[in-house]
Amino acid sequence: MNDAFDVIEGDVLVRDGRIATVGSSVASADRVIDAAGAYLLPGFIQTHIHLCQTLFRGYADDLALLDWLKTRVWPMEAAHTPKSLTAAARQAAAELIASGTTTVLTMETVHDTDAVFEALEPMGLRAVVGKCMMDADDAVPRRLLENTAQSIDDSIAIAKRWHGRANGRLRAAFAPRFAVSCSRELLEAVGRLAVEHQLVVHTHASENRDEIALIKARTGRKNIEYLDDTGLASERLCLAHCVWVDDGEQALLAERDVKVLHCPGSNLKLGSGLAPIVEMRAKGISVSLGADGAACNNHLDMFEEMRLAAVLQSVRRQPGALTARDVVAMATREGARALGLQAEIGSIEPGKKADLILVHTHGPDPYSTIVYASRGTDVRAAIVDGQLLIDEFRPTVWDVQEITATARAEATALAARAHLF
Repeated sequence: MNDAFDVIEGDVLVRDGRIATVGSSVASADRVIDAAGAYLLPGFIQTHIHLCQTLFRGYADDLALLDWLKTRVWPMEAAHTPKSLTAAARQAAAELIASGTTTVLTMETVHDTDAVFEALEPMGLRAVVGKCMMDADDAVPRRLLENTAQSIDDSIAIAKRWHGRANGRLRAAFAPRFAVSCSRELLEAVGRLAVEHQLVVHTHASENRDEIALIKARTGRKNIEYLDDTGLASERLCLAHCVWVDDGEQALLAERDVKVLHCPGSNLKLGSGLAPIVEMRAKGISVSLGADGAACNNHLDMFEEMRLAAVLQSVRRQPGALTARDVVAMATREGARALGLQAEIGSIEPGKKADLILVHTHGPDPYSTIVYASRGTDVRAAIVDGQLLIDEFRPTVWDVQEITATARAEATALAARAHLF
């Protein structure tokens, strides 16, 4: 996945957490992985995830976006404790790494975000984590409605504690939920502070027609126009969904170098619509991929998102409008670009971080095989920062049974606290 999209038969040497050589024969190493009959590629980078929602799987189905938020997701996020957030983050990290995702951009809930960082540090996942910010929505539970200044102060404090930890593997982001739940004062402050602190901004936009209508009624502006008015629209802004963006809004996204985070599985399940991915890419907009949360997908498998991204654009336009190679690039290179980490991850090149996956499959074309014929269970090995986390399909640093049992117990208790029974 380098600039030339080279497909190479040869060896890759990893030293001190980075890729040392590519293609040439390696004479000796402490550990040799025989990759015959498989594809080695960069670890997938999911740019829109909610780790905290992993325990919500199965509790929030068959609802449209705003009802889904008000009746299920927000009550459960409000009911989270540090213990349940830890269980959710560990369960998600285990699923993600085992199915080939090595980096995520995740929006957590309003409170106890330190628990998520603490859970991720020993799991080995590379993550950019944002504390959700919400200060202007009467529909949310009281525990999620913040004071504007406190929301900002808490986000900055989290960044100071965690940004750059674990050899740079853990990073912080600003994460205002979406314009419906955030005051203009908050959005404007985040726009300024993102530049000051050199952090990514992660939010939702134009996912659902009802959401767009609310913003139009409140501001008189289209969603993307309003975000631009607040000063948020820049190369640091990562916008999840962008299903309903017209030509003018797309031109604005391109002009500001805003990154779009495409979540086809979530958009289908919530009935949100089919995003104009081909048109946005044609305008030069960076589009990457994410599964969204387990509450609205319910998988976290990037192979499924890649396949859906390709075939849905075939339905919208024509077969081949978004090729298999395009989609693999979205899952790797474009994800790195969205996070501002393209110099570190997203391709297999000397000097970059050793975030690698080995997919146990083979076919006449690697891109077609990976997108259309492979699945998460085909990931034979996963390496993050040079650490082998999945070895011959098995995790090396965590106990799947213990993580799953804890997650199940915490999910049941969480649903009871949220009064979903």
